[in-house]
Amino acid sequence: MESRSGTRFGRRLRELRQSRGLTLEELAEASGVSGRAIGDMERGRSLRPRRGTIAALAQGLGLDESIHADLLAIARASRPVAGPSDSVVPPHQVPRGVRDFVGRRAELDLLRDVAQRHLADTDAPDRGRYAVAPPVAVVFGSPGSGKTTLAIRLAEECGTSFTDGAFLVDMRGLDARPLSVDDAVVRLLGAWGVGDLDVAQLNSEERLARYHAMAADLRAVVILDNAAGEAQVRPLLPRTGGVLMVVTSRRTLAGLEGVQRVELGALSEPESASLLRAVVGAGRVDAEPEAARSVTELCGHLPLALRVAANWAATRSNWSLHRLATRLNDENRRLDLLSAGDLRVNSAFSLSYSRLAAGAARMFRLLSLVPGGDFGVPLAAVLADTTIPEAEDVLEELLEAGLLATHHEDRYRLHDLLCLYARSRHQVEDSPQQSAADAARLRAWLLDTAVLAGRWYEPGYGAPAPDPLRLVALDSRRQAFQWIKAESDNWSAAFHAAAAEGEHAKVVEVAEAMHWFSDNWVSSGLWVDLYERAAEASASLGDPVLEATHLNYLAWAYWACDRRHDDAVRAAERALVLAGTAGDVIQEAWAHTYLGSLLSRAGDPSRAADSARRAMDLFAKADEINGYLQACNVAIDSLASADRTDEAIETYGEVMAVLADARNIDRIPSNVRDVTALIAAYHVSFAYVAREDWRDVVDVLRPIGGRFEALGWDKQEGKVHLYLARALTGLGELAAATAELEHVLVLEGRVPPELVEEARSRLGAPAEERSSSIGTDPAS
Repeated sequence: MESRSGTRFGRRLRELRQSRGLTLEELAEASGVSGRAIGDMERGRSLRPRRGTIAALAQGLGLDESIHADLLAIARASRPVAGPSDSVVPPHQVPRGVRDFVGRRAELDLLRDVAQRHLADTDAPDRGRYAVAPPVAVVFGSPGSGKTTLAIRLAEECGTSFTDGAFLVDMRGLDARPLSVDDAVVRLLGAWGVGDLDVAQLNSEERLARYHAMAADLRAVVILDNAAGEAQVRPLLPRTGGVLMVVTSRRTLAGLEGVQRVELGALSEPESASLLRAVVGAGRVDAEPEAARSVTELCGHLPLALRVAANWAATRSNWSLHRLATRLNDENRRLDLLSAGDLRVNSAFSLSYSRLAAGAARMFRLLSLVPGGDFGVPLAAVLADTTIPEAEDVLEELLEAGLLATHHEDRYRLHDLLCLYARSRHQVEDSPQQSAADAARLRAWLLDTAVLAGRWYEPGYGAPAPDPLRLVALDSRRQAFQWIKAESDNWSAAFHAAAAEGEHAKVVEVAEAMHWFSDNWVSSGLWVDLYERAAEASASLGDPVLEATHLNYLAWAYWACDRRHDDAVRAAERALVLAGTAGDVIQEAWAHTYLGSLLSRAGDPSRAADSARRAMDLFAKADEINGYLQACNVAIDSLASADRTDEAIETYGEVMAVLADARNIDRIPSNVRDVTALIAAYHVSFAYVAREDWRDVVDVLRPIGGRFEALGWDKQEGKVHLYLARALTGLGELAAATAELEHVLVLEGRVPPELVEEARSRLGAPAEERSSSIGTDPAS
């Protein structure tokens, strides 16, 4: 049955062809689309044509932009209307490889052999898994030679053997600030299931140690893509275990010892021909061997350039390869903007670019303004000032032309060579004024969306007001979290650009919106720099209360994110002075709260408790209930550590009374309520353990079993089960105590080793010894 939208498209195409007096054969010659394909479209026998095919037909028909757009709209009618984006971005999973991978047989065989020998070593019955030194392969070569494609192909082929999965981290080696070792470790630990708070509570050395401990027990492929140099890679190389590490780089990384190097140069003539066959079709290539050879030579046998040229030819099935070669040669003489070593690749790029419809060409140029490594459809729509459906169509055209690549589900990225080419065209074809306006529009959208997403977590805000024009779905905290994480490189770059431009009010607004969210992604590496910029912006605005606010946030970031205790104390003390001078009770209370927490970490719990108590009084005076609850939890923690157990238990009672008061239902957001009750129960359990009130320990801890684990706070979860085991033993419930200890063993690899050893020791001890002292460490 013919589709209604297809029939409408076919009728319109026939009308346009006939109005210009063209036969099917003449339109085929002018457009490069075969006469049979055009006939099928006109009769409604084909599915909705690809965007690139429509562009080729429009060029053959000589359509102006408005008629071309109308033809695209008719073709698009069969597509369901796209709603706001709600994608889930897998954390550092390897993206899907190309379907038409060809060539590189010798290099792939070498990498397969490395993987197979390693698997054989780790499976050998006479060799322990931990004793095997994992292999490392370094794939290096010129830009566009297919290093990442080869690494992904290996990961796909080895997928069933490396049962713990495959992971890719972009090391951003060409950026002004490549990814740090610590950032790479944080990303891999998160991908391996380590909770955010657990990662954040470790310093850099401890994180690296945790990384190596987990890598030793994994059977996985890890790709460190686009590495800058040896120093960025060496600390990440596994020492033992089943990880196959593949590093891609433009450099040989000669300083790395004991690695298998695989160099990728240009493809051989047979490999280049195979790539053309895979994309264009074997029949067309075999029919014109000399023309095919000319195409591969004009592309320098470089995979990226070949794929771009081949994708262009694939949508013009009626054109000969001789005609393609002639076009490539013309473009090479006419334009000389880009090179890769001694290989000229601009001919393929400029040919495909010059045949793009105006909207797609503009989108391609604009994508050079994207500050991060990848992006989603809504960002592209904002950049081009268009709708999501239109942006999807344009990105599809760029994908078909080989000028864009997919990256994790529905996200995209430009190869760095193509980004350079897009930037060069942007500088030639777009005015500086227009470029500045485009960049400003993108920056404003990124920052405004960051504010909306961050405020989901802030008391008094929550869900943003419904807006049918909003390009991303922000209907839940989960969606807000996903957007903040997925676009973090882009919105944080926009934030820094705003700071550099002196947009102080916007800097403060974004930082304020992220305050309540930041606890949910402590390990992101964003917050210290963000709140330093916000404190500076507040000072520039001449607002001491605002400056005190962001100094308080900065105190939290210094400690929670970087363990910079002294810097955190100085920031909180400065905030206390500013707030006191300005007479702002709430910021004075927050400064006391942060100082109390810092004093507790510094081993002075009694002074910490006094500071937290002072914060509670100030928050109560200001009727700031959410701050009051946070200060209460700092007080419970500090009082328990200071052996002021009666006061700790009394404060816990105050927290539970406030949470239970019906008058506070609308004043305390559900996420704040849940986390407050969870942490209060955790901290007060230390006081009950110190008093050996075993029934009270069970009563407060048993209801929260599993809740820390659900949040990714594995260390706290392990502590809950250890304390429950001790209390249950004290009550004579030995079977239940054993079950709690066994749960700690289930968490092995996700909790500090000392907790697992504690559980093992107690499981092996006589029953009468199990309730002996467990070190109570509230700070942990």
